[in-house]
Amino acid sequence: MSYTAADGPAIDERIVKFIDAASVLNFATSVKDAPYCASVYFAYEPTHHWFIFKSDPDTKHIEQALQNTAVAGTILPDKIDKLVVKGIQFTGTFMQPDSGTLDLAKSVYLKKYPIATIFRGDIWIVEVHKIKYTDNTPIVGKKILWER
Repeated sequence: MSYTAADGPAIDERIVKFIDAASVLNFATSVKDAPYCASVYFAYEPTHHWFIFKSDPDTKHIEQALQNTAVAGTILPDKIDKLVVKGIQFTGTFMQPDSGTLDLAKSVYLKKYPIATIFRGDIWIVEVHKIKYTDNTPIVGKKILWER
């Protein structure tokens, strides 16, 4: 089974299941040959293929992402099995939600992390363009690619 979205081709249900079970993504930014990485709690919005997270606007990763919106990152399982390689590599475009997207992004994020209402920070979006999902468990043992 796959999920059809209004904003891109269908995405394999194994990718969505993995993403929904994960809590933290790591994403990389780069400005003037100065790369930087950050780990953030995230939620997935499947209709638009957004990774949504909350972070302070004065952090280095947000400052860089606002200057160069091309980002890349990884998602690993919350519990790692050292005998199995499983995870996602992705590329996307960093976005600051506008008045038309903020309510949706905020509701998706707060549904997954209701406690986040008490923490500082703004809601941000990575619009995902490509995903490579690797699952080397004996049953699956392959890579699944998705591209917008």
